[in-house]
Amino acid sequence: MTTPRPTTYWDYLRLDELLALQGGLPEAPADGDSEEVLFITVHQVFELWFKLALTELRAARDLFGHPVVHEQMLSGVVNRFERVTTILRLGAQHFELIETISLRRYLEFRTKLMPASGFQSAQVRCMEILLGLDESERVPLGAVQDPMQSLRDPDGSESSAYRAVAAARADTPTLLTALEGWLERTPIDGVPYDAPGAEEALRGFAERYLAAQAREIEAACEHAVAIARSDGEREKLRAMYDAEYERARAFLNPSSEEGGARRARIRAAMIFIETYRDLPLLAWPREVLAKLIELEQAFLVFRQRHARMVERVIGRRPGTGGSEGVDYLDQTALRYRIFRDLWAVRTLMIRPGATPPLEHAAYYDFKSGV
Repeated sequence: MTTPRPTTYWDYLRLDELLALQGGLPEAPADGDSEEVLFITVHQVFELWFKLALTELRAARDLFGHPVVHEQMLSGVVNRFERVTTILRLGAQHFELIETISLRRYLEFRTKLMPASGFQSAQVRCMEILLGLDESERVPLGAVQDPMQSLRDPDGSESSAYRAVAAARADTPTLLTALEGWLERTPIDGVPYDAPGAEEALRGFAERYLAAQAREIEAACEHAVAIARSDGEREKLRAMYDAEYERARAFLNPSSEEGGARRARIRAAMIFIETYRDLPLLAWPREVLAKLIELEQAFLVFRQRHARMVERVIGRRPGTGGSEGVDYLDQTALRYRIFRDLWAVRTLMIRPGATPPLEHAAYYDFKSGV
């Protein structure tokens, strides 16, 4: 019998192969002592982190795709979201390393990148698609209107990046869609979504919540008006608080274009989970929603940090891939929002003492086994 070869650190991590990958282009290799090696290394590290993040996000998406998601399974999802958030935060810190490259030194090798662009990172595109970014929201890359065209090889053929992004587009549902399916099934005030009386329970909760919020808004408005310094200021304050209530009412009564009754149930579920978050069976669902907000915030900060790094290193010159450079990056940070309803719910929250009581709060207690 053959004796197995003992495992070594360098074999397990395939270090000989890994450490040979920072040489740059074969026809224009990087100087081993140059800033270009730093630039290549940092971006390769980014791609390794993105690979791990995609693994975690796919696993979370697949869990929410189940018809029934048990509470004890949610702790694992929360852990996956925390891990992706940590990856994005660490990635944002990596930009500090790139900022140690002076502009003059960067310009020595920048022309080698043209017309390559960070936009061509298939894994970033796959993360955005998997999370649920609507393609209509995507910012055009310079003169290229179809983002898929920038992923083709120079001869127009399909590159590995093109195929990866095409596969991500076909890999449905997105995390957003799967999450909303899970939220849609949330029992409201103890009534399961598919039980008789589910719609009545939903309407009752929405009406009680809006009435409670109206009282809170009115109290805040009266206080603000009482300390206002002029009639004009008081008038503006009343209009502002009236608009706040109208936004809340519209949020819980979406139009058919927004999704109608289904969207109303999903939004009500978000508010319900956040409002009664201290009930035992809502503890993990509320953590899921909180970690998703944290994850998207980390992604937004990552984009913003990227833009400021680019501006610091090269100013506002055009990007190597033909984009508008910093302006393009700033637009992505501003427009790329996925969990919009989750963010909107933050505006609708009211203090604990003002929340309407539940008729069936005991439904959300832990159940003892038989």
